[in-house]
Amino acid sequence: MNLSGKTIVITGASSGIGEAAAKKLAGLGAKMVLVARREEELQRVADEIHQAGGEAVYVAADLSNEDAVKTCGETILAEHAPVDILINNAGRSIRRSIRDSLDRYHDYQRTIQLNYLAAVQLTLLLLPGMMEREDGHVINVSSMSSLIPMPRYSAYVGSKSALDAFSRSLSAEMVNHGISATSIHYPLVYTDMSKHTDIYKNFKMMDVDTAADWIVKAIDKRPQRIANGMGQVWGAATTLIPTGTTKFTGRLMNYAAKRLKKKAESKQS
Repeated sequence: MNLSGKTIVITGASSGIGEAAAKKLAGLGAKMVLVARREEELQRVADEIHQAGGEAVYVAADLSNEDAVKTCGETILAEHAPVDILINNAGRSIRRSIRDSLDRYHDYQRTIQLNYLAAVQLTLLLLPGMMEREDGHVINVSSMSSLIPMPRYSAYVGSKSALDAFSRSLSAEMVNHGISATSIHYPLVYTDMSKHTDIYKNFKMMDVDTAADWIVKAIDKRPQRIANGMGQVWGAATTLIPTGTTKFTGRLMNYAAKRLKKKAESKQS
């Protein structure tokens, strides 16, 4: 795949999946527009892309702030248009049960602002140019947890499920405009965000290089959804038999969480 002449915007580009994907796509010839909060890290990633012979610029922006998203989008349009592909990768995760969140409504507000509203806002800003050219691709980074009834992640799963629904509507509306939308449902990926959750240390996680390959695949094939086999099967079961799947998944996840907690406590003792 040759991406020469293509401009790709990727958020969350200062580390993890975003950094790995940016380097792969630059290696395929794309001009990368890197977006994230940490300007020093963006500069580092851009420098490493340049040293490898690629092309990259960056726009530092805190996407959890609505005004910053607007400014970011306007800067991209003014300085780096036309944009061929937008990858909404930036996100945050909160692991907390609903029972422990009764006085933490702000967790839901902050999570949906970054994971959903910022992605939608940036898409709406860049979409007119794609519609004018009748070509474009929006890739939304989601999670396998949005396909599976998942306890203790209601804020995170809710935001990603909203993003999935937006992607489906976008695909349906833009089918005659040459614009595609892809949701990538990752399993657990070993990143700076995930490595700080102790319980994840007991799970096998995807590495960022493999995760970046999924983004390359999305650009190449333009599918509506990318997920592994478990995500596809579990998602289908949840659609067909929602009550049974939800009860089974809840009991299984709660049992696994208790076993892993006991295992971690026994190691500490």
